[in-house]
Amino acid sequence: MATIRDQQRETHSVSDLRSKGRWRVITALFGPAFVASVAYIDPGNFATNFAAGSGHGYQLVWVIVMANLMAIVVQYLSSKVGLATGRSLPELCRDNYPRRTNVMLWLQAEVVAMATDLAEFIGAAIGLYLVFGIPLLPAGIITATVAFAILALEQRGYRKFELAIIAMLAFVGAGFVYVFFAAGQQDYRALIGGLIPDLGGNGAAALTVGIVGATVMPHVVYLHSALQRNRVRADTAADRQVLLRYNKWDCIVGLGLAGVVNLSMLCIAAALFHSAGMTDVSDLDEVHAQLAAMVGGGAALAFAIALMASGLSSASVGTQAGQVVMAGFMNWRVPLFLRRAITMAPALVILAIGVNASEALVISQIVLSFGIPFALVPLLLLTRKHSVMGDMVNRRGTTIAMAAITLVITGLNLYLLYDFGSGLLH
Repeated sequence: MATIRDQQRETHSVSDLRSKGRWRVITALFGPAFVASVAYIDPGNFATNFAAGSGHGYQLVWVIVMANLMAIVVQYLSSKVGLATGRSLPELCRDNYPRRTNVMLWLQAEVVAMATDLAEFIGAAIGLYLVFGIPLLPAGIITATVAFAILALEQRGYRKFELAIIAMLAFVGAGFVYVFFAAGQQDYRALIGGLIPDLGGNGAAALTVGIVGATVMPHVVYLHSALQRNRVRADTAADRQVLLRYNKWDCIVGLGLAGVVNLSMLCIAAALFHSAGMTDVSDLDEVHAQLAAMVGGGAALAFAIALMASGLSSASVGTQAGQVVMAGFMNWRVPLFLRRAITMAPALVILAIGVNASEALVISQIVLSFGIPFALVPLLLLTRKHSVMGDMVNRRGTTIAMAAITLVITGLNLYLLYDFGSGLLH
Protein backbone atom coordinates (compact mmCIF):
# COMPACT_ATOMS: atom_id res chain seq x y z
CA MET A 1 0.00 0.00 0.00
CA ALA A 2 1.21 3.49 -0.76
CA THR A 3 0.71 4.68 2.76
CA ILE A 4 2.92 1.93 4.15
CA ARG A 5 5.68 2.74 1.65
CA ASP A 6 5.48 6.36 2.74
CA GLN A 7 5.77 5.34 6.38
CA GLN A 8 8.77 3.18 5.60
CA ARG A 9 10.54 6.13 3.98
CA GLU A 10 9.97 8.19 7.12
CA THR A 11 11.03 5.53 9.62
CA HIS A 12 13.53 6.61 12.29
CA SER A 13 15.11 4.49 14.97
CA VAL A 14 14.36 4.91 18.66
CA SER A 15 18.05 5.60 19.31
CA ASP A 16 18.08 8.42 16.74
CA LEU A 17 15.06 10.04 18.38
CA ARG A 18 16.42 9.69 21.91
CA SER A 19 19.64 11.39 20.87
CA LYS A 20 17.59 14.47 19.96
CA GLY A 21 15.92 14.74 23.38
CA ARG A 22 12.74 13.60 25.11
CA TRP A 23 10.51 16.13 23.39
CA ARG A 24 11.55 14.77 19.99
CA VAL A 25 10.67 11.26 21.18
CA ILE A 26 7.25 12.40 22.40
CA THR A 27 6.38 14.25 19.18
CA ALA A 28 7.47 11.28 17.07
CA LEU A 29 5.75 8.55 19.07
CA PHE A 30 2.55 10.29 20.14
CA GLY A 31 -0.22 10.43 17.54
CA PRO A 32 -1.75 7.04 16.64
CA ALA A 33 -4.01 6.98 19.69
CA PHE A 34 -5.21 10.51 18.89
CA VAL A 35 -6.21 9.33 15.41
CA ALA A 36 -7.99 6.34 16.99
CA SER A 37 -9.69 8.64 19.51
CA VAL A 38 -11.57 10.34 16.67
CA ALA A 39 -13.85 7.32 16.62
CA TYR A 40 -14.51 7.77 20.33
CA ILE A 41 -15.98 11.25 19.88
CA ASP A 42 -17.66 10.81 16.53
CA PRO A 43 -21.26 11.96 15.84
CA GLY A 44 -22.60 8.69 17.20
CA ASN A 45 -21.24 9.69 20.59
CA PHE A 46 -23.03 13.03 20.34
CA ALA A 47 -26.36 11.27 19.75
CA THR A 48 -26.03 8.63 22.47
CA ASN A 49 -24.48 10.93 25.10
CA PHE A 50 -27.07 13.69 24.71
CA ALA A 51 -29.88 11.11 24.66
CA ALA A 52 -28.49 9.58 27.86
CA GLY A 53 -28.06 12.91 29.62
CA SER A 54 -31.46 14.32 28.73
CA GLY A 55 -33.35 11.08 29.35
CA HIS A 56 -31.56 9.82 32.46
CA GLY A 57 -29.61 12.74 33.90
CA TYR A 58 -26.34 11.61 35.44
CA GLN A 59 -27.48 7.98 35.86
CA LEU A 60 -25.28 6.67 33.02
CA VAL A 61 -22.07 8.47 33.95
CA TRP A 62 -20.68 5.10 34.99
CA VAL A 63 -21.22 3.74 31.50
CA ILE A 64 -19.11 6.47 29.89
CA VAL A 65 -16.33 6.03 32.46
CA MET A 66 -16.40 2.23 32.11
CA ALA A 67 -16.45 2.39 28.31
CA ASN A 68 -13.52 4.79 28.25
CA LEU A 69 -11.42 2.66 30.59
CA MET A 70 -12.16 -0.37 28.46
CA ALA A 71 -11.26 1.60 25.35
CA ILE A 72 -7.83 2.49 26.72
CA VAL A 73 -7.05 -1.19 27.38
CA VAL A 74 -8.39 -2.32 24.00
CA GLN A 75 -6.57 0.31 21.97
CA TYR A 76 -3.36 -0.26 23.91
CA LEU A 77 -3.43 -3.94 22.99
CA SER A 78 -4.35 -3.17 19.39
CA SER A 79 -1.42 -0.80 18.98
CA LYS A 80 0.86 -3.25 20.80
CA VAL A 81 0.05 -5.87 18.16
CA GLY A 82 1.34 -3.52 15.48
CA LEU A 83 4.47 -2.71 17.47
CA ALA A 84 5.25 -6.35 18.25
CA THR A 85 4.60 -7.88 14.84
CA GLY A 86 4.75 -5.11 12.24
CA ARG A 87 1.38 -6.35 10.98
CA SER A 88 -2.20 -5.24 11.44
CA LEU A 89 -4.75 -7.25 13.42
CA PRO A 90 -6.65 -8.30 10.25
CA GLU A 91 -3.38 -9.48 8.68
CA LEU A 92 -2.61 -11.55 11.76
CA CYS A 93 -6.09 -13.07 11.60
CA ARG A 94 -5.40 -14.03 7.99
CA ASP A 95 -2.10 -15.61 9.05
CA ASN A 96 -3.50 -17.55 11.99
CA TYR A 97 -7.09 -18.53 11.15
CA PRO A 98 -8.81 -20.50 8.36
CA ARG A 99 -10.08 -18.63 5.32
CA ARG A 100 -13.71 -19.31 6.23
CA THR A 101 -13.16 -17.59 9.57
CA ASN A 102 -11.54 -14.62 7.86
CA VAL A 103 -14.40 -14.31 5.38
CA MET A 104 -16.86 -14.20 8.30
CA LEU A 105 -14.76 -11.61 10.13
CA TRP A 106 -14.46 -9.52 6.98
CA LEU A 107 -18.20 -9.60 6.20
CA GLN A 108 -19.20 -8.48 9.68
CA ALA A 109 -16.49 -5.81 9.58
CA GLU A 110 -18.03 -4.43 6.37
CA VAL A 111 -21.44 -4.22 8.06
CA VAL A 112 -19.75 -2.39 10.93
CA ALA A 113 -18.06 -0.05 8.42
CA MET A 114 -21.43 0.85 6.92
CA ALA A 115 -22.88 1.55 10.38
CA THR A 116 -19.81 3.65 11.13
CA ASP A 117 -20.21 5.66 7.94
CA LEU A 118 -23.87 6.17 8.74
CA ALA A 119 -22.96 7.90 11.99
CA GLU A 120 -20.07 9.90 10.53
CA PHE A 121 -21.81 11.15 7.39
CA ILE A 122 -25.07 12.00 9.10
CA GLY A 123 -23.25 13.82 11.89
CA ALA A 124 -21.06 15.84 9.54
CA ALA A 125 -24.05 16.63 7.33
CA ILE A 126 -26.06 17.89 10.31
CA GLY A 127 -23.07 19.97 11.42
CA LEU A 128 -22.70 21.53 7.94
CA TYR A 129 -26.43 22.23 7.89
CA LEU A 130 -26.38 23.88 11.31
CA VAL A 131 -23.33 26.03 10.53
CA PHE A 132 -23.89 26.88 6.86
CA GLY A 133 -27.49 25.88 6.12
CA ILE A 134 -26.44 23.27 3.54
CA PRO A 135 -29.14 20.62 2.93
CA LEU A 136 -28.29 17.18 4.29
CA LEU A 137 -27.68 15.29 1.02
CA PRO A 138 -25.28 17.87 -0.49
CA ALA A 139 -23.66 18.13 2.94
CA GLY A 140 -23.06 14.36 2.89
CA ILE A 141 -21.38 14.63 -0.51
CA ILE A 142 -19.21 17.48 0.80
CA THR A 143 -18.25 15.24 3.72
CA ALA A 144 -17.03 12.55 1.31
CA THR A 145 -14.99 15.11 -0.64
CA VAL A 146 -13.34 16.54 2.48
CA ALA A 147 -12.58 13.02 3.75
CA PHE A 148 -10.68 12.27 0.54
CA ALA A 149 -8.76 15.55 0.85
CA ILE A 150 -7.70 14.74 4.41
CA LEU A 151 -6.66 11.23 3.41
CA ALA A 152 -4.56 12.69 0.58
CA LEU A 153 -2.35 14.27 3.25
CA GLU A 154 -1.24 10.78 4.26
CA GLN A 155 0.47 10.39 0.89
CA ARG A 156 2.79 13.19 2.04
CA GLY A 157 3.62 11.38 5.29
CA TYR A 158 1.67 10.09 8.26
CA ARG A 159 2.50 13.09 10.46
CA LYS A 160 0.65 15.52 8.20
CA PHE A 161 -2.44 13.33 8.30
CA GLU A 162 -2.18 12.95 12.08
CA LEU A 163 -1.75 16.69 12.61
CA ALA A 164 -4.83 17.42 10.49
CA ILE A 165 -6.86 14.97 12.56
CA ILE A 166 -5.50 16.37 15.85
CA ALA A 167 -6.41 19.90 14.71
CA MET A 168 -10.00 18.81 14.14
CA LEU A 169 -10.04 17.08 17.51
CA ALA A 170 -8.95 20.37 19.05
CA PHE A 171 -12.04 22.03 17.53
CA VAL A 172 -14.27 19.37 19.08
CA GLY A 173 -12.61 19.61 22.49
CA ALA A 174 -12.55 23.41 22.56
CA GLY A 175 -16.20 23.54 21.53
CA PHE A 176 -17.33 21.38 24.42
CA VAL A 177 -15.11 23.13 26.96
CA TYR A 178 -16.86 26.35 26.00
CA VAL A 179 -20.37 24.85 26.05
CA PHE A 180 -19.77 23.07 29.38
CA PHE A 181 -18.78 26.23 31.21
CA ALA A 182 -21.30 28.42 29.38
CA ALA A 183 -24.12 26.05 30.37
CA GLY A 184 -23.05 25.80 34.03
CA GLN A 185 -25.67 24.47 36.50
CA GLN A 186 -23.80 21.21 37.07
CA ASP A 187 -24.92 19.02 39.97
CA TYR A 188 -21.57 17.53 40.96
CA ARG A 189 -23.06 15.41 43.75
CA ALA A 190 -25.39 13.73 41.23
CA LEU A 191 -22.48 13.36 38.84
CA ILE A 192 -20.49 11.45 41.46
CA GLY A 193 -23.58 9.38 42.27
CA GLY A 194 -23.76 8.45 38.60
CA LEU A 195 -20.55 6.45 39.00
CA ILE A 196 -22.62 3.73 40.73
CA PRO A 197 -23.83 1.22 38.09
CA ASP A 198 -27.58 1.41 37.49
CA LEU A 199 -29.52 0.08 34.48
CA GLY A 200 -32.98 0.93 35.81
CA GLY A 201 -35.31 3.10 33.81
CA ASN A 202 -37.00 2.91 30.41
CA GLY A 203 -34.48 2.67 27.58
CA ALA A 204 -31.38 2.72 29.81
CA ALA A 205 -30.19 -0.69 28.61
CA ALA A 206 -30.38 0.28 24.94
CA LEU A 207 -28.54 3.53 25.60
CA THR A 208 -25.90 1.70 27.64
CA VAL A 209 -25.14 -0.58 24.71
CA GLY A 210 -25.26 2.41 22.36
CA ILE A 211 -22.73 4.32 24.47
CA VAL A 212 -20.40 1.32 24.56
CA GLY A 213 -20.86 0.84 20.82
CA ALA A 214 -20.08 4.50 20.21
CA THR A 215 -17.01 4.34 22.43
CA VAL A 216 -15.28 1.00 21.84
CA MET A 217 -15.32 1.07 18.04
CA PRO A 218 -14.50 -2.11 16.10
CA HIS A 219 -13.00 -0.39 13.07
CA VAL A 220 -10.37 1.50 15.07
CA VAL A 221 -9.41 -1.68 16.91
CA TYR A 222 -8.32 -2.89 13.47
CA LEU A 223 -6.90 0.47 12.37
CA HIS A 224 -4.78 1.23 15.43
CA SER A 225 -2.65 -1.87 14.87
CA ALA A 226 -1.91 -0.68 11.33
CA LEU A 227 -1.00 2.85 12.45
CA GLN A 228 1.86 1.52 14.56
CA ARG A 229 3.62 -0.72 12.04
CA ASN A 230 6.79 0.57 10.36
CA ARG A 231 6.48 3.85 12.22
CA VAL A 232 9.62 3.96 14.39
CA ARG A 233 12.32 1.29 14.22
CA ALA A 234 13.38 -0.54 17.37
CA ASP A 235 16.88 -2.02 17.01
CA THR A 236 17.15 -3.58 20.49
CA ALA A 237 14.91 -5.12 23.16
CA ALA A 238 15.35 -1.93 25.21
CA ASP A 239 14.13 0.14 22.27
CA ARG A 240 11.03 -2.06 22.01
CA GLN A 241 10.23 -1.36 25.63
CA VAL A 242 10.62 2.38 25.00
CA LEU A 243 8.09 2.11 22.16
CA LEU A 244 5.73 0.17 24.38
CA ARG A 245 5.99 2.67 27.24
CA TYR A 246 5.30 5.70 25.05
CA ASN A 247 2.53 3.81 23.30
CA LYS A 248 0.84 3.25 26.67
CA TRP A 249 0.91 6.96 27.47
CA ASP A 250 -0.25 7.84 23.97
CA CYS A 251 -3.35 5.70 24.62
CA ILE A 252 -3.94 7.04 28.12
CA VAL A 253 -3.68 10.70 27.09
CA GLY A 254 -5.41 10.50 23.69
CA LEU A 255 -8.31 8.32 24.76
CA GLY A 256 -8.52 9.93 28.20
CA LEU A 257 -9.17 13.30 26.57
CA ALA A 258 -11.83 11.70 24.39
CA GLY A 259 -13.47 10.34 27.54
CA VAL A 260 -13.56 13.81 29.08
CA VAL A 261 -15.31 15.17 25.97
CA ASN A 262 -17.88 12.34 26.10
CA LEU A 263 -18.56 12.98 29.78
CA SER A 264 -19.01 16.70 29.12
CA MET A 265 -21.72 15.94 26.54
CA LEU A 266 -23.75 13.91 29.04
CA CYS A 267 -23.27 16.51 31.79
CA ILE A 268 -24.40 19.36 29.53
CA ALA A 269 -27.56 17.44 28.61
CA ALA A 270 -28.22 16.46 32.24
CA ALA A 271 -27.76 20.00 33.58
CA LEU A 272 -29.76 21.80 30.89
CA PHE A 273 -32.39 19.38 29.63
CA HIS A 274 -33.04 16.65 32.20
CA SER A 275 -33.14 19.08 35.13
CA ALA A 276 -35.76 21.13 33.26
CA GLY A 277 -37.93 18.08 32.57
CA MET A 278 -36.90 17.92 28.89
CA THR A 279 -36.19 14.19 28.86
CA ASP A 280 -36.52 13.52 25.13
CA VAL A 281 -33.97 15.95 23.67
CA SER A 282 -31.87 13.65 21.49
CA ASP A 283 -32.12 14.98 17.92
CA LEU A 284 -28.93 16.90 17.25
CA ASP A 285 -30.70 19.76 15.53
CA GLU A 286 -32.99 20.02 18.57
CA VAL A 287 -29.94 20.04 20.88
CA HIS A 288 -28.56 22.90 18.80
CA ALA A 289 -31.83 24.83 18.98
CA GLN A 290 -32.19 24.35 22.74
CA LEU A 291 -28.58 25.41 23.35
CA ALA A 292 -29.27 28.60 21.41
CA ALA A 293 -32.44 29.27 23.43
CA MET A 294 -31.09 28.31 26.88
CA VAL A 295 -27.41 29.31 26.72
CA GLY A 296 -26.96 31.54 23.68
CA GLY A 297 -25.90 31.61 20.06
CA GLY A 298 -22.22 31.19 20.93
CA ALA A 299 -22.83 27.84 22.62
CA ALA A 300 -25.02 26.66 19.73
CA LEU A 301 -22.36 27.63 17.19
CA ALA A 302 -19.63 25.91 19.22
CA PHE A 303 -21.74 22.75 19.31
CA ALA A 304 -22.36 22.85 15.55
CA ILE A 305 -18.69 23.41 14.69
CA ALA A 306 -17.65 20.59 17.03
CA LEU A 307 -20.19 18.26 15.38
CA MET A 308 -19.00 19.21 11.91
CA ALA A 309 -15.31 18.72 12.80
CA SER A 310 -16.13 15.40 14.45
CA GLY A 311 -17.97 14.08 11.42
CA LEU A 312 -15.37 15.21 8.88
CA SER A 313 -12.42 13.80 10.80
CA SER A 314 -14.12 10.50 11.67
CA ALA A 315 -15.19 10.01 8.04
CA SER A 316 -11.52 10.21 7.01
CA VAL A 317 -10.42 7.77 9.68
CA GLY A 318 -13.29 5.43 8.77
CA THR A 319 -12.14 5.23 5.16
CA GLN A 320 -8.60 4.45 6.27
CA ALA A 321 -9.89 1.72 8.58
CA GLY A 322 -11.91 0.19 5.74
CA GLN A 323 -8.78 -0.14 3.63
CA VAL A 324 -6.98 -1.90 6.50
CA VAL A 325 -9.88 -4.32 7.02
CA MET A 326 -10.23 -5.38 3.37
CA ALA A 327 -6.48 -5.63 2.71
CA GLY A 328 -5.91 -7.49 5.97
CA PHE A 329 -8.64 -10.13 6.05
CA MET A 330 -8.92 -10.79 2.31
CA ASN A 331 -5.66 -9.44 0.86
CA TRP A 332 -7.76 -7.38 -1.55
CA ARG A 333 -6.87 -3.84 -2.54
CA VAL A 334 -9.45 -1.71 -4.30
CA PRO A 335 -9.31 1.96 -5.35
CA LEU A 336 -9.98 4.30 -2.46
CA PHE A 337 -12.92 5.93 -4.26
CA LEU A 338 -14.67 2.58 -4.79
CA ARG A 339 -13.97 1.56 -1.19
CA ARG A 340 -15.55 4.76 0.09
CA ALA A 341 -18.48 4.60 -2.33
CA ILE A 342 -19.49 1.12 -1.14
CA THR A 343 -19.61 1.90 2.57
CA MET A 344 -21.00 5.41 2.34
CA ALA A 345 -23.93 4.44 0.08
CA PRO A 346 -26.32 3.54 2.95
CA ALA A 347 -25.57 6.85 4.68
CA LEU A 348 -26.33 8.86 1.54
CA VAL A 349 -29.56 6.88 1.02
CA ILE A 350 -30.64 7.72 4.60
CA LEU A 351 -29.91 11.39 3.96
CA ALA A 352 -31.74 11.32 0.63
CA ILE A 353 -34.99 9.71 1.86
CA GLY A 354 -35.26 11.88 4.96
CA VAL A 355 -35.13 9.29 7.75
CA ASN A 356 -34.83 10.86 11.23
CA ALA A 357 -31.07 11.42 11.32
CA SER A 358 -30.55 11.36 15.08
CA GLU A 359 -32.55 8.15 15.54
CA ALA A 360 -30.46 6.55 12.78
CA LEU A 361 -27.33 7.65 14.65
CA VAL A 362 -28.37 5.90 17.87
CA ILE A 363 -29.36 2.72 16.02
CA SER A 364 -26.01 2.70 14.20
CA GLN A 365 -24.20 2.69 17.53
CA ILE A 366 -26.15 -0.38 18.69
CA VAL A 367 -25.15 -2.16 15.46
CA LEU A 368 -21.53 -1.19 16.15
CA SER A 369 -21.68 -2.66 19.62
CA PHE A 370 -22.67 -6.06 18.22
CA GLY A 371 -19.55 -5.98 16.03
CA ILE A 372 -17.17 -5.36 18.92
CA PRO A 373 -16.73 -9.01 20.11
CA PHE A 374 -15.63 -10.01 16.59
CA ALA A 375 -12.69 -7.63 16.95
CA LEU A 376 -11.98 -8.22 20.64
CA VAL A 377 -11.86 -12.03 20.66
CA PRO A 378 -9.08 -12.30 18.03
CA LEU A 379 -7.22 -9.46 19.76
CA LEU A 380 -7.42 -11.31 23.08
CA LEU A 381 -6.34 -14.64 21.63
CA LEU A 382 -3.45 -13.28 19.57
CA THR A 383 -1.93 -10.97 22.20
CA ARG A 384 -1.67 -13.82 24.69
CA LYS A 385 0.38 -15.98 22.26
CA HIS A 386 4.14 -15.77 22.74
CA SER A 387 4.68 -17.08 19.21
CA VAL A 388 2.92 -13.99 17.87
CA MET A 389 3.95 -11.26 20.34
CA GLY A 390 7.43 -12.33 21.44
CA ASP A 391 8.64 -10.28 24.40
CA MET A 392 5.53 -8.06 24.17
CA VAL A 393 3.15 -10.91 24.99
CA ASN A 394 0.40 -10.06 27.46
CA ARG A 395 0.95 -10.52 31.15
CA ARG A 396 -1.63 -12.68 32.88
CA GLY A 397 -3.34 -9.67 34.47
CA THR A 398 -3.69 -7.96 31.07
CA THR A 399 -5.21 -11.08 29.54
CA ILE A 400 -7.69 -11.36 32.43
CA ALA A 401 -8.66 -7.68 32.05
CA MET A 402 -9.14 -8.08 28.31
CA ALA A 403 -11.24 -11.22 28.82
CA ALA A 404 -13.40 -9.35 31.34
CA ILE A 405 -13.90 -6.48 28.90
CA THR A 406 -14.96 -8.88 26.16
CA LEU A 407 -17.42 -10.61 28.51
CA VAL A 408 -18.90 -7.31 29.75
CA ILE A 409 -19.53 -6.01 26.25
CA THR A 410 -21.01 -9.33 25.11
CA GLY A 411 -23.14 -9.44 28.25
CA LEU A 412 -24.51 -5.94 27.58
CA ASN A 413 -25.49 -7.02 24.09
CA LEU A 414 -27.33 -10.07 25.46
CA TYR A 415 -29.08 -7.85 28.03
CA LEU A 416 -30.23 -5.57 25.23
CA LEU A 417 -31.72 -8.53 23.36
CA TYR A 418 -33.52 -9.65 26.53
CA ASP A 419 -34.78 -6.12 27.21
CA PHE A 420 -35.98 -5.72 23.63
CA GLY A 421 -37.66 -9.14 23.67
CA SER A 422 -39.40 -8.40 26.97
CA GLY A 423 -40.74 -5.19 25.50
CA LEU A 424 -42.22 -7.02 22.53
CA LEU A 425 -43.91 -9.58 24.79
CA HIS A 426 -45.49 -6.89 26.93
